Amino acid sequence: MEILKSVLEDVIKRNPNEPEFHQAVTEVLESLEPVAKAHPEWVEAGIFDRIVEPERQIVFRVSWVDDAGKVRVNRGYRVQFNSAIGPYKGGIRLHPSVNFSIMKFLGFEQVFKNALTGLPIGGAKGGSDFDPKGKSDGEVMRFCQSFMTELAKHIGPDTDVPAGDIGTGAREIGYMFGQYKRLANEYTGVLTGKGLDWGGSLARTEATGYGLCYFMDAYLKDKGETFQGKTVVVSGSGNVAIFATEKATELGAKVVALSDSNGYIYDPEGIDLAAVKEIKLVKRGRIKEYLEYRPNATYTEGCSGIWKIKCDIALPCATQNEIDVNSAKTLIANGVMAVGEGANMPSTIDAINAFLDAGILFGPAKAANAGGVATSALEMSQNSMRYSWSFEEVDAKLKGIMENIYKNASKAAKDYGHEGNLVVGANIAGCEKVARSMYAHGVAY
Repeated sequence: MEILKSVLEDVIKRNPNEPEFHQAVTEVLESLEPVAKAHPEWVEAGIFDRIVEPERQIVFRVSWVDDAGKVRVNRGYRVQFNSAIGPYKGGIRLHPSVNFSIMKFLGFEQVFKNALTGLPIGGAKGGSDFDPKGKSDGEVMRFCQSFMTELAKHIGPDTDVPAGDIGTGAREIGYMFGQYKRLANEYTGVLTGKGLDWGGSLARTEATGYGLCYFMDAYLKDKGETFQGKTVVVSGSGNVAIFATEKATELGAKVVALSDSNGYIYDPEGIDLAAVKEIKLVKRGRIKEYLEYRPNATYTEGCSGIWKIKCDIALPCATQNEIDVNSAKTLIANGVMAVGEGANMPSTIDAINAFLDAGILFGPAKAANAGGVATSALEMSQNSMRYSWSFEEVDAKLKGIMENIYKNASKAAKDYGHEGNLVVGANIAGCEKVARSMYAHGVAY
C-alpha cells in the first residue's frame, strides 16, 4: 500500500490490542489501493480515514439475576459503524469471546457486506460476553430484558435494526423484542429474525446457508462447474451450516462432515440432515450425538481436523479464523477446488492468499454470506408494508441478490485489474457505494 498505508497505521495506533479489527481493516485496505488511486477526491475528503472509524461505539453494563437469585454482570456492546446508505444493520452476538475488537471487525465487515446486497442498509454489530449455553429460559429472558433496556435507547426501525448472530436465535430475539415493545410502547420492525407470527420473514432462518450456496453456484457455473457430484465439507452445525448442507445437497452435492465447538463428525455416506436438525435445532445437543443415529459415522474431538477430510468444496460456517494457512495448504493438497465462506472472516489472511495463489475459487465472507442480512432487509421491507411474502417469493429474491453480488464483485475485480479475485472485487464493489454516498453527504458527515 502507498496511499492508504497511513490510514492503516492510524487504525493500529488508535485501536491497540484489537487483532481481529486490525486483520479486517488490513484485508480491506489492501484491496482498496486502486480505488484510492482512481478517486483522489475521496482521499482529499478523508473518506478512507472515516470509513475505518465507527460513527458510534456503545458499551454498557448488563446486570441480571440467575435462577439461584445471584446477581450476574455482563458487558454489552453496539458498534454503529456506518449509516451512509441506510439505517445501521447487523447482528447481536452472545458469546464469551465477545469484545470490542470482535464487535468492530464484524461491524466493519458488515458495512461492505450490506452495501453489496444492493439494499439501503448501513453496517453495525453488537452483542455481549454472556453465554446462553447451559442457561435456563428464565435466565436468558432476564439477561435479554436487561440487555435491551439499555440498547433500546440507541436503536429504532429507521436508526438501527439489530438481528440475530451466534448465540442469538429465535428465543433471544423474542425476549429482546418483547422488552423493546414494552419500553417504546410501539410495534415496529426494530429487530429482524422475528417469529413468523409476529413480523418475521419466511426463509430468514435458511437465508445465510442458502445464500452461500446460491453465490457459490453462480461462481461455479461461471467457471463451467456445478455442485452436482461434488463432495463437500461444512464446518459448524448452526443454522448457516445446516441450511448450507441442505441447499448443497439439493444442488446435487454430498456433504460428508459437520462440526461444533467440541469436535466434528464424518459420514462418508453423506450427512443425515434430519438427524442433525433434531440434535441441534430441537434438542440443542452436541454434534457427537450424531453417532446415535448413524453408528457407522465417526466423531473426532477438536475442530481443526475437519479440514483434513478430502473434499471438492469447503464451506467454513463456524467462526472467525477457523482455517489457518496450514489447514488451507492441506485442503489444497487434497484437491479442493472451491472455498465459500459462510462464517464471518473464517480464513486468516495467509490462508486466503494460499487459496488465491493456488487458483482456488474463493468466495469471501462479505459476499458469500450476505444472504442472511439481505433477507433481514427483506423482513424490514415486509414490516414497513405490513405485509408478508411467501417462502418462494423471498427465496427467489434471495437467489437474485446473491447472483448479483457475484456478478458485481466479479466485474469490480476485472475493472480494477484483478480479474478472478473476488476478495478484491467484493471489497471494491462494497466500498464504492459507501464512498460515493459519504462523499455526497459532505466532509462533516
